[in-house]
Amino acid sequence: MTCQNPRCLGNYDFDQIAYFAKKRFVDGFNTIALLEQARSEREKEEIALVCLLDVEDDKIRDLQLCCTHSHACEVIDCRDKLKEIIEEELDQQASA
Repeated sequence: MTCQNPRCLGNYDFDQIAYFAKKRFVDGFNTIALLEQARSEREKEEIALVCLLDVEDDKIRDLQLCCTHSHACEVIDCRDKLKEIIEEELDQQASA
């Protein structure tokens, strides 16, 4: 069942969002370049969600997840997980 809430992050593929987050914050692509390379509206939406990493936690806290994980997850949890992935990638690059 698909959520009808257009603000829901739970309806997106987290791995795909993480891929774009790495491209943006690890590989240094800017958001416009990523959007120009998007192959679908869905990819554009996922890239736009990556921009939420630049928004302060207190500004984003009111977003509501509406998915199978909403009982145990908040939008901040998804952002924290993305930030961890990016930090790990940057640490690996610094070690290499």
